[in-house]
Amino acid sequence: MAESSTGTTQEQSPSGLPIKPIPGNYGIPILSPIYDRLHYYYFQGHMGYFKSQAAKNNSTVVRMNMAPGMFISRNPRVIAVLDAKSFRVLFDPSKVEKKDVLIGTYMPSLSHYSGLRPLPNLDTTEQLHSSLKSFSFHLLASRKCHIIPTFHEAYSSLFDSVEAKIASGPVEFNSLNQSSAFDFTCNAFLGAVPSEVIGPSASNKAAIWLLLQFHPLASRLTKFIPWPIEDLLLHCVPLPPCLARSDYEALEKFFSKAGESLLEDAANKFGLSHHVALHNLIFMTSFNAYGGFRVFMPILLKWLAYAGEVLHRRLAQEIRSAVKSSNGTITLNALENMELTKSVVWEALRLDPPVENQFGHARTDLIIESHDTAFRVKKGEMICGYQPLAMRDEKVFTNAEEFVPDRFVGEGKKLLEYVYWSNGPETVVPTMGNKQCPGKDMVILVGRLFVAHIFLRYDTFSAVHDGMVLGLDPRMVFKSVEKASDQ
Repeated sequence: MAESSTGTTQEQSPSGLPIKPIPGNYGIPILSPIYDRLHYYYFQGHMGYFKSQAAKNNSTVVRMNMAPGMFISRNPRVIAVLDAKSFRVLFDPSKVEKKDVLIGTYMPSLSHYSGLRPLPNLDTTEQLHSSLKSFSFHLLASRKCHIIPTFHEAYSSLFDSVEAKIASGPVEFNSLNQSSAFDFTCNAFLGAVPSEVIGPSASNKAAIWLLLQFHPLASRLTKFIPWPIEDLLLHCVPLPPCLARSDYEALEKFFSKAGESLLEDAANKFGLSHHVALHNLIFMTSFNAYGGFRVFMPILLKWLAYAGEVLHRRLAQEIRSAVKSSNGTITLNALENMELTKSVVWEALRLDPPVENQFGHARTDLIIESHDTAFRVKKGEMICGYQPLAMRDEKVFTNAEEFVPDRFVGEGKKLLEYVYWSNGPETVVPTMGNKQCPGKDMVILVGRLFVAHIFLRYDTFSAVHDGMVLGLDPRMVFKSVEKASDQ
């Protein structure tokens, strides 16, 4: 206890911060969650909504409603943590439970996964969590040598298509990336290319399956549907999983055959049934990896385009020098020597993490601390962290709203402990006992590969950010490319 300026005693946290009630409220039942949902998707946008709640309550820990809200989610009431310090509570398995909170207050039907709860929906205390995460580590370790060549195969073809089309006008990147990202991910993990086995529609099948799970988070699908109608279609009632049944069956057949050796390992080394291993393999590859890369690549391209030619020339020089020192080939050693390139990837993830929100339920009554205040949270309350705001914390990052390409070069690497895109600090290693993304290092590797491939081919390029795709990832359009002068 400490004495306040008014002479009364004030309770303090163990670190000495004053404990205060969490500001904010949930408003009028039914009406307020709908009102807040409309602001989140249509009137303010995700960032604007969270910023307005923090500003209105003069706090980075706030009680508020979280979309999609009424009719489709279990309970829209959350405690938002919006600064770099309070956000870290979500990484402590002893304080938060992560059971069935992957998409927050909304839980997709288990029919999407053949009745199973996939790994991201399991809490660390569940026995199956350790077995499945061990299997995911095995998958990544056994296929790591295939990542560079399969990426080269898929994305060389993508940029060939860009060059072939750009003479006739602007070229949209996202549609090309959808197919390339799925081919790359499956080839890297399974040694099979789905567009060759299933056909050109392979990535569309995965995309439809993803959309039926994510639709409550999507918005502005097309300018031809007025937002009130779209809101009723996407945010009020779950779309039936049967709409993707034939698509998922095609994926199931492909993964069952292409992943045969991995599924045998799952049974022999980790004690997983064929059914559990197969549907988690589909989820890891199609949801976690492919779903992430189809969002992450446009994000990375957006910030590269924004930074402009000066950065492009610096990246080209670093990348070509490193590759030249590796006998003209992109290798892991060459990528490790690309310090600016790595920093650019981390900075893009800091500003625009592919997964914006993290969620968890308080395991027990606990205390959350922001930079200057502590707050009590009751057992069972849902905590929601909005990463793009937490990673723009001005008390941690200088010029936090700006894209600073070399922010994480040299001494700047100390700031990586506040880069949270992987459901954990960048300085922490994923383990069976935490919920951090097992593919964290792969994502950073693939990001560097993407930047390296661009600037081995081009001295510079021009692209524009033309709206959003499903309200989730930036629609990027190439305007021009300047072939590398030393080719």
